[in-house]
Amino acid sequence: MNLEIVSAEMSRKEDKSYVGRTIFTLENHKAPYEITFFSTRGTEWDYSLSFAGEPGSEEQFLETDALLENDDDVYNQLLDAALDKQEIVED
Repeated sequence: MNLEIVSAEMSRKEDKSYVGRTIFTLENHKAPYEITFFSTRGTEWDYSLSFAGEPGSEEQFLETDALLENDDDVYNQLLDAALDKQEIVED
């Protein structure tokens, strides 16, 4: 399944936690998705998946969520895209 990254960003908050997001599309899916990442230390990540705009197919959304749960390569590609855009904060 072809994945295209539309945009990505990552920032570090005052409490040193990380918050980022990647907007992406999947081949044959009508609606773009947004995955939001959160980590307190930048090592273990929680994520939330949503539509990036107007809601699309619930079936395709569930398929995408399962893909993220089961395919580390896809998940890491999305996380890496956000990490590559991380704002540099000096302590």
